[in-house]
Amino acid sequence: MANASVAEKFRSMEYGAAPEDSGNTLAWLDRFGRRFGHFIGGKWQPPKAGGYFVTADPSTGEKLAEVAAGTAADVNAAVRAARAALPRWQALAPHARARFLYALARQVLKHSRRLAVLETLDNGKPIRESRDIDIPLVARHFYYHAGWAQLLEQEFPDQGACGVVGQIVPWNFPLLMVAWKIAPALAAGNTVVLKPAEFTPLTALAFAELCNEVGLPPGVVNIVTGDGTTGAALVAHPGVDKIAFTGSTEVGRAIRRATADSHKKLSLELGGKSPFVVFEDADLDSAVEGLVDGIWLNQGQVCCAGSRLLMQESIAIELTKKLQARMAALRLGAPLDKTTDIGAIVAQVQLERIERLVAQGVAEGASCWQPELPLPARGLYYRPTLFTNVHPTSVVAQTEIFGPVLAAMTFRTPTEAVELANNTAYGLAASVWSESVNVALQVAAQIKAGVVWVNSTNLFDAACGFGGYRESGYGREGGREGMREYLEPLWLRKAAPLPARAAGSRRRTPSVEAGKLIDRTVKLYIGGKQVRPDSGYSIECRSRTGVLLGETPLGNRKDIRNAVEAARRAQHWSSASAHQRAQVLYYAAENLTQRGEEVAARLAAVVGSRPAAEEVRLGVERLFAYAAWADKYEGVVHSPPFRNISVAMNEAIGTAAVICPAEAPLLGFLSLVLPLVVAGNCVIAVPSASYPLIAGDLYQLFDTSDVPGGVINIVTGRPAELMKVLAEHDDVDALWCYGEQELCAAAKRSSAGNLKQVWTNEGRRINFFSTREGEGRWYLDHAFQVKNIWVPYGE
Repeated sequence: MANASVAEKFRSMEYGAAPEDSGNTLAWLDRFGRRFGHFIGGKWQPPKAGGYFVTADPSTGEKLAEVAAGTAADVNAAVRAARAALPRWQALAPHARARFLYALARQVLKHSRRLAVLETLDNGKPIRESRDIDIPLVARHFYYHAGWAQLLEQEFPDQGACGVVGQIVPWNFPLLMVAWKIAPALAAGNTVVLKPAEFTPLTALAFAELCNEVGLPPGVVNIVTGDGTTGAALVAHPGVDKIAFTGSTEVGRAIRRATADSHKKLSLELGGKSPFVVFEDADLDSAVEGLVDGIWLNQGQVCCAGSRLLMQESIAIELTKKLQARMAALRLGAPLDKTTDIGAIVAQVQLERIERLVAQGVAEGASCWQPELPLPARGLYYRPTLFTNVHPTSVVAQTEIFGPVLAAMTFRTPTEAVELANNTAYGLAASVWSESVNVALQVAAQIKAGVVWVNSTNLFDAACGFGGYRESGYGREGGREGMREYLEPLWLRKAAPLPARAAGSRRRTPSVEAGKLIDRTVKLYIGGKQVRPDSGYSIECRSRTGVLLGETPLGNRKDIRNAVEAARRAQHWSSASAHQRAQVLYYAAENLTQRGEEVAARLAAVVGSRPAAEEVRLGVERLFAYAAWADKYEGVVHSPPFRNISVAMNEAIGTAAVICPAEAPLLGFLSLVLPLVVAGNCVIAVPSASYPLIAGDLYQLFDTSDVPGGVINIVTGRPAELMKVLAEHDDVDALWCYGEQELCAAAKRSSAGNLKQVWTNEGRRINFFSTREGEGRWYLDHAFQVKNIWVPYGE
């Protein structure tokens, strides 16, 4: 090739081996005798009864170390240590906690190469990813949250730590997930019991050693290793105040059920089936490189992997050819080789799952293509895979495969692209590629996902929240919203539990003049209209002394169905400007003022004259307050350390259901429904069980205040029965349930199937007459969900 051009010589070049030296990391393992106990109370503890299990290098199958198999007894010891450390940790000044977090960040950087190699050995991901992505982000999270620890009292006034936090992390980003969980928990003043994944526990244990090196007080961080039974023991432990879980949707459902009867706060970051949308005006070469990061990063074992390629029809053939050429150039092999693009699958069971789902996709008629890449002689490897001719309902288009498998489909218009992108039970992330900023941002805003990358993919930063919609879970990691997951109002802990309502306890007196009942038989309010109940039955409403005041409809499943359909048809409310929504609420306040004496007079029969008058007065104030909040509770623009901005948009959840408290029939209704409405949600509300007749006053108020039909729907009936229907309804996106403890627990249990956002008062008595407890940011934080849209800028 003496006369060959430079380009020809370049194309003929072969990569040489570039292995990372693992000697330092293996020596570290040898220093522990390749056997690790639990890290409890600042000390290494042998397992009490569980013995040890082996963790191996998936690229070779060679044993790396033995790790303690945690039991309930080990979990109990760790929780006790965390509980004992809590007073001392919380007694530290914010600056002191900030210094510990800063020291952890510095220590991670000091040992960064050893940690990166250990991560690659235990997980199988390429060393370039561990070294250049994971470990720098670990340090970044501790730096960033050191700042929140310093500013906690100023930025989160009247908020306190949850207490002892149980955290369960997955195997795809083992140390990064440790940082995502532990950094905000410690910054907020919590202590931690963390269970790393069974397949990849070693970097979590290495982090435990760093905690001792920086002098972190014993018991502030505890790490118990084990399998799913260890995690289940942590979830069930009564001494844990919050559970933070990242993992599969199936396990997330089980945790939702397991915590339903407790007061544990819960955040779930679950699976995904993220769309990668490419329009005809996109830079196709850049889009292909984005796909390499989007689906083949970490062998596709990423919850936000862009596993569904949606191509505009006009460029589908060209893009597919470019993609196949790029796939053929990928290097698959030893993860410690710095030229490797695709490493090993984490475990045999995961490899078998990938193979099974790919075979099912072929059986369903999709076309499967793989490049002829040689596989290493040993280890767990799978070639990058492209499916074309995929039907939107195919298993490869709907099921999270968690492997290097891409399913490609086509679309014609932006509207069709959005429909395909949202055709999933998940809603974690998405990537949109277009040279038109108008198209990109319009589509990004319409995709139901917690994170959307424009002309980029898989960008993460500690300042930018990450988390999903729908069956991708709820709660956020990172940013201000991530800190909120580890805090709660200080007054909430002091709130007394509501007494259980005894059935039939109200004295019943049938004496009332029949003529007085005619005007007090109200109807349901659905789609802006008064409608009769499907059941044809009504429920009596009586005063405190048992006098019959009137009757309300007995709503049932069909009435809820109609109300949900009306709410879905009214989703245009979310696109109304904040100013427009505010004007509607101001108008409602004006109308309630005019009818205040009339409403209070009727309400007095149930709550008494003075409380009734106060409910009306504060109801007007609450309408004014949320009208004021409409254009004040806004998103922010983050400046992460990339050539991007991240626009954190406060977005309506969608269709929300509210089970109103029995007490304060008017004020309780307004206190819960208004923050949802001002956020742009449409609501199905079940009014107070003690005075459901308030529905008649409310729908007259909304009718005269220009509230669009379907934005607020009122269904009266038995709260427990209607709650179950709402919790199980797949088109209800959120459920707020305020009542006694058993009703709240039932709401959490019933929602586990679809994992909708559930927010309850945990059976506690909320003083809705108090501005501190009854309105404001705490409610708005739950009425919105945050979507981060990453937009590139600059040269």
